[in-house]
Amino acid sequence: MSDIEIIQEELRRFTQERDWDQFHNGKDLAIGLSVEASELLECFLWKKPDDANPEKIREELADVLNYAFQMADKYNLDIKEIMLEKIRKNAAKYPVEKAKGSAKKYNEL
Repeated sequence: MSDIEIIQEELRRFTQERDWDQFHNGKDLAIGLSVEASELLECFLWKKPDDANPEKIREELADVLNYAFQMADKYNLDIKEIMLEKIRKNAAKYPVEKAKGSAKKYNEL
């Protein structure tokens, strides 16, 4: 069993034990993900990037990942597959020779 599968199995067990599956539809998982991502952003609000609390970042990032993993599980998406596919798509949109050292969007390169 891969690390990703172990995490997804633990999340399934956690939510099933609490009968929370009834609340974990795609819409609410997406909203939860957005809320947690906002809480991650809050770690940096009014601070220099290096002044953010690493422990708080760790906690909020885990929440973001939990919702993302649950959403992938809900829609039977293979996390490794969709991540590698997205990296390949981004590599095509941002070729090294055009994008290296640039923060421009792909349509501005």
